[in-house]
Amino acid sequence: MLLHLSTWPEVATYLETSTGIILPIGSTEQHGPTGLIGTDAICAELIAKGVGEDTNALVAPTLNVGMALHHMEFPGSMSLRPSTLILVIRDYLVGLVQAGFTKFFLINGHGGNIATVKAAFAETYATVADLGLPQANLVQCHLANWFMVGAVIKRARELYGDQEGSHATPSEVAVTQFAYPATIKQAPLTTPVNRDHAIYGAADFRQRYPDGRMGSNPGLATPEHGQELYQLAVTELSKSYRQFLAAQ
Repeated sequence: MLLHLSTWPEVATYLETSTGIILPIGSTEQHGPTGLIGTDAICAELIAKGVGEDTNALVAPTLNVGMALHHMEFPGSMSLRPSTLILVIRDYLVGLVQAGFTKFFLINGHGGNIATVKAAFAETYATVADLGLPQANLVQCHLANWFMVGAVIKRARELYGDQEGSHATPSEVAVTQFAYPATIKQAPLTTPVNRDHAIYGAADFRQRYPDGRMGSNPGLATPEHGQELYQLAVTELSKSYRQFLAAQ
């Protein structure tokens, strides 16, 4: 059930049986010569919809632009500052709390969002308390990074070994290929590619990682791999969502 394709009476009916909601969050940033700029948002949205279908959960619209300031030297990348993203997430969640939601399960597709999302959770808890909302003490937020799911990491290691890397990875590119097979890109990939994990400013990032990849070989990706990784993520995150709803 997708929030943006629902009516308000349908949402009111949903709230009679569940106060949980799934929110996909990703990024709009470069992913090397063959990775789609929307990779992080595409993966988060696809997997969130899968979890929603598996658990009968309501899924909110995807936050497509995240914290990607270090990618801004590459054309097409977009970013919110951490301070801006914190307020955007806070306002999204506070509005949903006012409607009756209390359990927020964010499925994230971008490592650069993690610190900011956690800060936004703290802002949300403080804001609903300051507003004196009657359900403030029931509000709980959980961050689930699909790329850190144990089964996904294990399978990616089996498929790609040390060529998985840490950005523009074959695993995330494979998921986008599964989602949008008509958009599969081909381009020469230089080797070796820098495996340094240091991330500073945008200009420094472009110098360290000239084509945008971080130790990865996305040329290994296939749509079939993507389907497998998608299913692994959906299965494990569906279990996590159910446990989150059941927890006090």
